[in-house]
Amino acid sequence: MGTRRNAQESVPAGGRLVSRTRRLDDTPLAALVRTAERPHAVWTAPDEPALLARGAAAFVTASGTDRFASVREQAATVFASIDRPDAAPRAARPRFVGGFSFHDRHDATGVWDGFPGAGFVLPHVQFTATGDTTYLTVNEYGADATPASVNRTLDTVAADARDATRGELDAPPGVRETERTTDRETWRDQVEQVVERIDSGDLEKAVLAQSLRAELDGAFSLPDAFDRLGDAYPDCFRFAFRANGGRTFFGATPERLVTRHGGRLETGALASTVPRGDTPAEDDALEADLSSSEKYQHEHQLVADSIRAQLDGHARNVVTGDQQVRKLATVQHLFTPISADTDEHVLDLVAALHPTPAVGGLPPDAALDAIREIETFDRGWYAAPVGWFDANGDGTFAVAIRSAVADDRAATLFAGNGIVADSDPDAEWEEVLLKYRPVLDALE
Repeated sequence: MGTRRNAQESVPAGGRLVSRTRRLDDTPLAALVRTAERPHAVWTAPDEPALLARGAAAFVTASGTDRFASVREQAATVFASIDRPDAAPRAARPRFVGGFSFHDRHDATGVWDGFPGAGFVLPHVQFTATGDTTYLTVNEYGADATPASVNRTLDTVAADARDATRGELDAPPGVRETERTTDRETWRDQVEQVVERIDSGDLEKAVLAQSLRAELDGAFSLPDAFDRLGDAYPDCFRFAFRANGGRTFFGATPERLVTRHGGRLETGALASTVPRGDTPAEDDALEADLSSSEKYQHEHQLVADSIRAQLDGHARNVVTGDQQVRKLATVQHLFTPISADTDEHVLDLVAALHPTPAVGGLPPDAALDAIREIETFDRGWYAAPVGWFDANGDGTFAVAIRSAVADDRAATLFAGNGIVADSDPDAEWEEVLLKYRPVLDALE
């Protein structure tokens, strides 16, 4: 995504970051997304400002096991040189937005061409919206960056933004045909391989995933798909990131990896899934099964216990809330909120928590080995951390499930399930189908 740099390349030395902000009246972010020409990134999350990124003032990449620390170090170089008035609203401060690959050994080819092991953009033009207020922030980084140049860009972009209108949604492109990368017999064999490793004591749980190729009848429109996902999943984390080649990774995930705001962090365990019912009575019966099933409770408890263990040494005063049922349009999950105090940068927390057992497994290393050996596709950024961070080390990252990579006429969707000792391959197959629905519904 953004301007290509070699992996691990530091941002240019001696640069200066100049940042200025202006408040825009009567300019909703949804309208700006629809009128933006190929935005680099779009991000919305419950209870925090939404963001639209256009252009790149700076772009950092990294790869390998130290990609989290490398991104933080490169970004710190940029933020250290900032020239910005102190009175700017917190929501409008410059931030890096982007994501990481799931595996530390990541091959940025095929559908993942242009998506490095880690890629984050500091927007040249950054819109943030909180409530009814939209802010325009312009950032320039380099030896020649000046307040005068930034202010000229502010004037030009603000004038254009006043003309932005949301307009009507176009019809979805439609799906001509789909093809799953894993057929039913192969899936059954994969699940049985994981169960055998669990029975032998090598694993407690592993998450297996698939991909689905969807050929589209019409051209893919990110603004339309993003709006549809927002209408159907208003309480989810919606994201979109554009790669160099024009592909867009997008989705609507219910799973927060971590939020760090000041000295507080929020995370949680989201695991175990059943469908929604066709009637209220059927929905209640499925919810009751989710809450009482020994299998579902065991799978969920593994995730909650592991997250608390992963926070050890990174947080204090860890508080576990009451277990809840999280209901979405097509599925319902068990969810346990977890909060704590911390002094660490959000990227350090991301490194400590990724991958959670909800998308990896237990023990973590054995589960990741099983995933690499058994899965038949490249996860890329699927199920990996995506989000944003600022100069204070605050930020929010979500787990990029319920997601897809799209180009003009096709999309590759991703979905997975946690496999435990008594998992049934056929039941897991049907559950994966449910998890494709959010993105398919936005395209069909």
